[in-house]
Amino acid sequence: MEMIRLGEKIISRRKIDQTVGKILSLRSSGLSQTEVASRLSLDRAFVCRLENLGEIRKGRRLAVIGFPILNKKEIQEALEREGVDLIFLMSEQERWEYIKQKSGVDLFDSIMEMISKAHSFDQVIIIGSNQRIKIFEAVLDKEVVGFEIGESPIKEDKYVETEKIMELVRAIKK
Repeated sequence: MEMIRLGEKIISRRKIDQTVGKILSLRSSGLSQTEVASRLSLDRAFVCRLENLGEIRKGRRLAVIGFPILNKKEIQEALEREGVDLIFLMSEQERWEYIKQKSGVDLFDSIMEMISKAHSFDQVIIIGSNQRIKIFEAVLDKEVVGFEIGESPIKEDKYVETEKIMELVRAIKK
């Protein structure tokens, strides 16, 4: 256990790390700052200041969903660097493997779960065919930004220009 002396005080670094971990875990599970502060016997202002200290981005949560993408890894890494909250990208082969792994009911449940997850985001970017974009717009019933990579049906991986998708992400995040 790492101990730090501050004047007359001895501080446990582990205790601080554990408390911060509890605060962030409780906040990310949906509890308010007041509820977390009360549960951990802290001031709400402390919880607020802690969040402000670590804040990277404020505001809208962004998801990017796309398939079939040839340079998936490159796009994924760029989106991660930009702090996109949910990234779900597939190549054509991965898409077919995903479908073949599941029975009809399991596939349906899995798709419904993904739709529910995507619906929790403020903004969703869809990288795909013109028809896939229209389907996502109808199903999510929210603001969906389409990044078209071809006409339906697309049967092969398509190269996505990293800089163009990043320009779109940055414009949305502003």
